[in-house]
Amino acid sequence: MKAVAIKHYLPVDDPDALLDVDLPKPAPTGHDLLVAVKAIAVNPVDTKVRAGRGTKGKVEEPPRVIGWDASGIVESVGENVSLFKPGDEVWYAGDITRDGCNAEFQLVDERIVGHKPRSIGHAQAAALPLTTITAYEAFFERLGIDRDGKHKGQSILIIGAGGGVGSIGIQLAKLAGLQVIATASRAETEKWVKELGADHVINHKGEMVAQVRALGLQHVDYIAIFNDMRHWDTAVELIRPQGGIVTIDDTHLPMPMEGMKMKAASLHWEFMFARAMHQTTDMIEQHKLLSWVASEIDAQRIRTTVTDVLSPINAQNLREAHRQIESGMAKGKIVIEGF
Repeated sequence: MKAVAIKHYLPVDDPDALLDVDLPKPAPTGHDLLVAVKAIAVNPVDTKVRAGRGTKGKVEEPPRVIGWDASGIVESVGENVSLFKPGDEVWYAGDITRDGCNAEFQLVDERIVGHKPRSIGHAQAAALPLTTITAYEAFFERLGIDRDGKHKGQSILIIGAGGGVGSIGIQLAKLAGLQVIATASRAETEKWVKELGADHVINHKGEMVAQVRALGLQHVDYIAIFNDMRHWDTAVELIRPQGGIVTIDDTHLPMPMEGMKMKAASLHWEFMFARAMHQTTDMIEQHKLLSWVASEIDAQRIRTTVTDVLSPINAQNLREAHRQIESGMAKGKIVIEGF
């Protein structure tokens, strides 16, 4: 089968950073689906794995396939599969401990796969799984926000709202009835987050505390840090007493906790691969949430976050997508379609 893989962990501008290769077609067993991949999306995790922090000089043989956002069609199933059958259209993010989706065929556990939304194509669907799972778990599982509106009217500050996770996060927060304050630092991303439903937009390169308080808010109920932890002190200042902060970024930066203690505020880490990586007993929850979001898309209450579609799926286009992600200037999601 055709695939794009890495043998060495290299900067994106190195022509050997991502390579077109031929690999054996895998066969499913157990709870695995064999999916014929139709479209993929690129996330910051892809670029971090490709760059290979701490893997200098390491050689992958056979070549390692990465990529964790896909839409496709079930080709065949393992003997324990009960949720899907061959021919079903599916979408998923996958498992970072296994081969990724930058290949014609991929094995993925059915419990972290959803039925693809019927109303959109594979390219539009591929933009969403990883970021959707991340934002959903961050809001409704880590922070404990009620999906069905019991916290309607409360406020959430989404830092880094113009990226992939923020783009779907705005929509999920609005579905839950929250007042959304989104951050964006460029005119085009400010326009983008407003289109997605943000009630207010502030600039995370400016003084965020003053900007939030200019909106008439002394504190916010929830904060999601969807870019990096350099905004930690600002988040601690703005979170309300007994409020909650969720972040998706690990960090080497200092994170003083005195202010959190004095407010009895909570800090939550979100890592959407945790369930699959550790084979938790509730892996099926990712299947359930993807199915719920698919129904919301089909009801036209959530829109895709794709902003650019490249074709075909090959090393050249993947290098370009990685380059755009690493520039920090991308908005929404970059998708690559078809082999």
